[in-house]
Amino acid sequence: MTDHPGTTPADRPLKVEAHGLDVIRDTERRGTPRTLFWPWFGANVSILGLGYGAFALGFGISFWQALVAGVTGIVFSFLLCGFVAVAGKRGSAPTMVLSRAAHGVRGNRLPSTVSWLLTVGWETVLVSLAAMATATVLDRLGWGGGTGTEVVALIVVAALTVVVGVMGFDLIMRLQTVITVVTGVLTLVYVALVADHVHWSAVSAIPAGSAQEFIGALVFMMTGFGLGWVNAAADYSRYLPRSSSGRGVAGWTTFGASLAPLLLLVFGLLLAGSSETLSAAVAADPIGALATILPTWFLVPFAVVAVLGLVGGAVLDIYSSGLALLSAGLRVPRPLAALLDGVLMIAGSVYIVFFADDFLGPFTGFLTTLGVPIAAWCGIMLADLALRRRDYDEADLFRPDGRYGDVPARPLLLTLAATALGWGLVTNASADWLEWQGYLLGPFGLGGTSGAWAYANLGVLAALALGFLGTLALGRRDIRVQEGKAPRREEVEPV
Repeated sequence: MTDHPGTTPADRPLKVEAHGLDVIRDTERRGTPRTLFWPWFGANVSILGLGYGAFALGFGISFWQALVAGVTGIVFSFLLCGFVAVAGKRGSAPTMVLSRAAHGVRGNRLPSTVSWLLTVGWETVLVSLAAMATATVLDRLGWGGGTGTEVVALIVVAALTVVVGVMGFDLIMRLQTVITVVTGVLTLVYVALVADHVHWSAVSAIPAGSAQEFIGALVFMMTGFGLGWVNAAADYSRYLPRSSSGRGVAGWTTFGASLAPLLLLVFGLLLAGSSETLSAAVAADPIGALATILPTWFLVPFAVVAVLGLVGGAVLDIYSSGLALLSAGLRVPRPLAALLDGVLMIAGSVYIVFFADDFLGPFTGFLTTLGVPIAAWCGIMLADLALRRRDYDEADLFRPDGRYGDVPARPLLLTLAATALGWGLVTNASADWLEWQGYLLGPFGLGGTSGAWAYANLGVLAALALGFLGTLALGRRDIRVQEGKAPRREEVEPV
């Protein structure tokens, strides 16, 4: 029995979503591009967005440089998400299944594995921050404190994230609508309450940084926002009717995802620029530090907005990480894949909350290191999408002997080359296990790993550009051959 085409998630009784990698049938596709605003806004309205003000200024640049880097990085990176989301309505399958058209059915297991690592990492970071924020607020209220409070907070936040991720699309869409309204209102109240902590004289006195430092902040903002979501961008647009406007899909995805981070970034820059002490505290515990400047009576609402905003991002990540794990080759039902990811998420969160001494260092290393191969994948995916004149042959996305091939050499070699180039042009001195990166900075005349370009992280931009331009130059003929083949009608099992 299928749903009526006009129904929405709010119209149906809640149940565990059965869909995994399979193609969404036309009878189950509903909504308009405008509905994409809710999940993307809800996933990015987190108070963590204020913390990015301190992160950006940490590159040694002025308020105006940080503002330009932040706005450019946020909008451009989420625009990439909007373009990838168009593939969802054209192909009706998860992002990392649609990626098989560019990388081959089983060749795509490499980017699927990287996507899985990235989404599991993000959900771990967000759940950890939510647990630490809750513990900080309760400690200030005198309702607890120490390890015991952190344990309880982590259990509650992780349980909420895992349950919603396992339930799937309908519950996610309902939750994100609630999160959007509640966190949007309470965030505005937060801004009003701490506005007197902004001192423009201090903010405007911050000296300007170099071009290299500006580029480093720009790349960090890209990897912290859109490039952290681009590998999941089609997971929600796949439920829209095929007749949906491509411009509408790209526009509403970009607008919904960018709106809250842009507003939060501006105020976060003003707060961090007004106090070096607050800016330094954000690096260790971003959400907890932002709570220290609040009046006591607003701490509980602040905890609500902080936790809901972070959980809003985490549930989208755990949902998409389960899909990526299936696409990487694990043959289990989607709910079980999400549950397995939840276990890994909890283990990682325990390390961050109870054992890690620093948040910003490992976080930067994580974003930059995985940001390089994801940027390479994104470039290839976008160029492949731009070259296609027809919608995907959905059955062949699951056939190793179909038109998209099994393990085609060109995209695999291009991904590896772009990643190798990218890792050679980034550095992560704050994470000892990543000191091997940056091996091309010396040979390319950029001053080595201690030179002016060391922290510009050009590798992310280089990987994106090489993946995109390489596919445009070398992939056109292969795509025309693919689109010239007649479709095969027999049924196939998901691979």
